[in-house]
Amino acid sequence: MLRSMFQVYVRGSDKAAELYKNAFDAELVDEYKNEDGTYMHAELDVFGQILSLSELPPEKEQTTGTTMQLCLHMGEGGEELVIKAHEALKEGAEITFPLGECMFSPLMFGLIDRFGVNWCVFV
Repeated sequence: MLRSMFQVYVRGSDKAAELYKNAFDAELVDEYKNEDGTYMHAELDVFGQILSLSELPPEKEQTTGTTMQLCLHMGEGGEELVIKAHEALKEGAEITFPLGECMFSPLMFGLIDRFGVNWCVFV
């Protein structure tokens, strides 16, 4: 296997890419744009992992945050990364677990962001 990556289909993929670049200090490493400036396909390097984005076609129904969750384990010392991601992603999000301690981590959060992507980020 050459690699694995996360793939999400959202409406507003250009705006989602900017949000995720900010939330995770991600770098856009590949892009193929649609005529309207959204992404047919984009790849972001998120801490060495690839998050791929594609625009969800208007005729497709959007399923938001109910069947998949993207989990990022930042590891010991990653508190600042968790906080930064939380601050960037929380606007317009449905909070599923508020920023704080849980049974397996001293700091985590869970939310479904404004693009319908379900995140769990923790140290």
